[in-house]
Amino acid sequence: MTQSFPDGSRIAGEVKLPGRDWILLPLLGLLTVSLIAGSTEWIARRIFSETLTSLNNCLNMDDAAAGVRAIPNSTCLYKIPEGTPVEYRFNGSGYRADTEFQPKPSGAYRIVMAGSSMTMGWGVPREKTFAALLPAELSRRTGRKVEIYNYAMMYEVPRIVSMRFNEISAAKPDMILWIVTYWDIEYAENAAPVRITPLDSTAFMGRTRGRLKEVLGEKSIAGAVSRLTRIAHDLLDSTKTRYLLQHFLDQSQSLYIESHLDGPEAGILRAEPGAQWQSRLRAFDGYAAEIESRARAAGVPLTIALVPWRVQAAMLSSDELPRGYDPYKLGADLRSIVTSHGGTYVDIVPDFRTVPDPEQNYFPVDGHPNAKGHAMIAAFLAKELAAGTTPAIGVLPQPRAAFELSK
Repeated sequence: MTQSFPDGSRIAGEVKLPGRDWILLPLLGLLTVSLIAGSTEWIARRIFSETLTSLNNCLNMDDAAAGVRAIPNSTCLYKIPEGTPVEYRFNGSGYRADTEFQPKPSGAYRIVMAGSSMTMGWGVPREKTFAALLPAELSRRTGRKVEIYNYAMMYEVPRIVSMRFNEISAAKPDMILWIVTYWDIEYAENAAPVRITPLDSTAFMGRTRGRLKEVLGEKSIAGAVSRLTRIAHDLLDSTKTRYLLQHFLDQSQSLYIESHLDGPEAGILRAEPGAQWQSRLRAFDGYAAEIESRARAAGVPLTIALVPWRVQAAMLSSDELPRGYDPYKLGADLRSIVTSHGGTYVDIVPDFRTVPDPEQNYFPVDGHPNAKGHAMIAAFLAKELAAGTTPAIGVLPQPRAAFELSK
C-alpha cells in the first residue's frame, strides 16, 4: 500500500501496526462494548426494578385440601418490573380484601367471583381492580346494591375452584362469576396449583458456572460453541436489558403479535387448536360440568366470562390477523361448553374491538392488565351483565350512563 504525507510525497510499501495495537485496539473495543452494555443494564435495572421479597411470602401453597391460599391477615408489598409497588392485603379468610366477609345485607345482590391471578388483581392496587370497580358500576346500571366477594387467587387452576365450591356456596351468593383466561385452559389438566417462583440469581449463576465447566470438558469445538451459545442466550434472557428491549418492542401491535405466535397464549387462539389444547378444553369442560351441577343443586346461577390475555386483545383489534388464527374461537368454544351444562356465558370479547389498541391497557411483557385495563374490563363486564344476559340482577328500564375508564 502507499502512505501519503502532508507535503504530498508518498512512500510505497505496507504500513504495519505496532504489535501493541493488536492488543490495545481489541481491548478498547471490548471495553466500549462492556461500558455500553453495563450502562444499558444499569438503566434497565433502575426502570424495571423488582422488590426483593415475593408475593409468595404471603401464600400457603401446601394446603392439599384448599389449594393456594393466602396466609390469613397477611400483607405483602411487591413490585413487578413494569409496575409500581403494590400492597397485597389478605383478610382473615385468606382472600384479597380490606374487610372480613360478612353475612349478606338485606336486599343486596352478592356475587362471589372466582378465578386466578388476573381476577385477584396481579400488579394493580386492590381498589383499582375490576373486582373492586364492578359493584359500583353494576349498582349504577341496575339500581340495586351489588357487592362482590373476590375468591380468586394466584396460581389457581380449575380443580381448585371445584375444591372451594362449598366455601363459595357458604357465602350465600346470588351469582357465582367465574372469570376465565387462557391460563385456566392451559392448566385445566393440572390437579395441583402451578408454582411459579422468582428467579434465584445465586442459584442461576451457580448453574451457569457448572455449565461453563461442561464447556471446558467438551471434546469438539462445535459442541463447545453450541453450549456457549445456549449459555449466552440464557444469560441475556435473565438480564433486565432483555426486559427493556422486549417492553418497548411489544408496544408495536404487529411486532408483538408476530413475536408471540409461538408462545403458550397463542396456541389456544388458533382457528384449529392442536391436540394438546383440545385435551385441555375437554378437561375444562369436565370441571365446568361439575361446578354447574353443584351450583344448580345449591340454587345459585353460574356465570362464566372469558377475559382476553394481552396477545388475544391485540389480535382482536388488529386488521391483519396472522393466517390460521381466530381470536374469537376460544370464546365460542367456552360458550358452547358453558351453555351445554346449563350455565350462563357472558361474552365481553367483542367489546375489545370497540377500544383502539386495547392491548396498551396491559403490561407489555407481563401480560396482565394494568389499572386502565381493569377499568376497561369492569366496564365491559358491567355492560354485558346488566344487558339482560343475567336477568336475576334486575336491570332498570333506563340504565344510567356507562362507566368511564379511569384516566
